[in-house]
Amino acid sequence: MPVAAKASQDFVKIKEIRDGIVILKDGGLRAILMTSSINFALKSEENQQAIISQFQNFLNSLTFSVEIVVQSRRFDIKPYITLLEEREQKQKNELLRLQTREYIGFVKKFTESTNVMNKTFFLVVPYSPAIVEVRAVGEGIVMKVKEGFGKAKHTETEKTHGFEESRTQLEQRVSIVEQGLIRTGIRVAQLGTEEVVDVFYQLFNPGVTEKTVQEV
Repeated sequence: MPVAAKASQDFVKIKEIRDGIVILKDGGLRAILMTSSINFALKSEENQQAIISQFQNFLNSLTFSVEIVVQSRRFDIKPYITLLEEREQKQKNELLRLQTREYIGFVKKFTESTNVMNKTFFLVVPYSPAIVEVRAVGEGIVMKVKEGFGKAKHTETEKTHGFEESRTQLEQRVSIVEQGLIRTGIRVAQLGTEEVVDVFYQLFNPGVTEKTVQEV
């Protein structure tokens, strides 16, 4: 008997995305922060030491794990080339038109011989609410700690209340991360629902060109 193929959703641990927060099937929550980058090599030695010190302080201040994600994609130069070609057609000065045409040729040749990569940096902040299960075993009592609010059978009101409590805890962690990174000179922005959906869409559809997440 042939085995029925599973839907792709079965392999994704995401249950839903609500208010910019990823809710996993096990009840865990994830907030996704988009960060800027720093050209460390161009900093003075004094600034480099200051950045290292602040980043060390940031790591030492964390009482929870975080995940750093670097997304690398080949830069799509076509929209830029199209823009230049439109400007070339509108240019009335013959010299400037010639310079624009030569520049277009240079960009095309350069990008054909070099992989121009666009890197985006994300930081994932997790929170999993603990649920204490108490049950009797023989003459004793066993307490088992579980994580997540999604598995338990609760009313919609209880689920909403549980989500709000967990979101508050997650937002406190996000605030700690934001403050720590800002001190190092990195700009941080938490993604909203539409932006999170866009990130995962591009992740699972790498060959499809979609709108990019708004720059920090």
